[in-house]
Amino acid sequence: MDIVTNYHPVFKAFLAGSFSGTFSTVLFQPLDLVKTRLQNPNHHVMAATVNGRIQPGMITIFANIIRQEQIVGLWRGMIPSVARCVPGVGLYFSSLHWLKGKMGKSTGDLKAIEAVLLGVVARTMSGIALIPITVIKTRYESGVYKYTSLSGALKSIYKAEGLRGLSCGLGPTLARDAPFSGLYLMFYTQTKQAVPKEWLQSPSAASAIHFSCGIVAGIAASLATNPADVLKTKMQLYPDKFPNAFSAAVYIHQTYGIKGYFKGAVPRMLRRTLMAAMAWTVFEEITRSIGLK
Repeated sequence: MDIVTNYHPVFKAFLAGSFSGTFSTVLFQPLDLVKTRLQNPNHHVMAATVNGRIQPGMITIFANIIRQEQIVGLWRGMIPSVARCVPGVGLYFSSLHWLKGKMGKSTGDLKAIEAVLLGVVARTMSGIALIPITVIKTRYESGVYKYTSLSGALKSIYKAEGLRGLSCGLGPTLARDAPFSGLYLMFYTQTKQAVPKEWLQSPSAASAIHFSCGIVAGIAASLATNPADVLKTKMQLYPDKFPNAFSAAVYIHQTYGIKGYFKGAVPRMLRRTLMAAMAWTVFEEITRSIGLK
């Protein structure tokens, strides 16, 4: 940690974010896998059929993955998840730190609208940079594509679909991630500001408070952005069938109705909420220990 304290503040924020992202990504990968498969039920209809009745629920998907692919199957897509989330979280936190510095603000000083704008801009920057990995991650988890490696997937998509294939679903991805990050940061900072400052200064209570604030923020932000996540999944799995968000939205509405926009909401809410809460908690502790705050 002593060596890290000499690094540039933005780079320290990147390292702290990447470390917090690694731990939470690995831990909650099964929830992301189940969410993706819930949003793409057609491919798993036979696996999710019990006594002649289709039951593509969260527990059913979990059970079928374990039965067909064993426990290790729950971490399918782990490599692209780490390749996307770890630098993604690092870029997000370093961008956020840089933007706050330009504004002369700290996290605790942010007003609600400032938190939303900063979160949106920071996530947009990292989202655009990592969209190819996001496409691969979704396809890995779906079970529809049989890629054997990250580099092989990149080459295969580029050869078959070109740059368009590597960036498909960018609109819904940003419509999901940018508002999520903006709303999350707003709820997180506002909740933290409501907590007595002496509690946050207590080493024994700070982590629990940060985690609790993260839980509250994550639930609200996840529910608000789930429809965009469903659109993103459809576009990235079937780019020929859904060339734009409108076509995916029409299909989902005609096939499932309004509830179709909230497919996979429970595992996604659990994963995003717990992952973001843990990432922020770890980030807060690391930044304090390396002198970033």
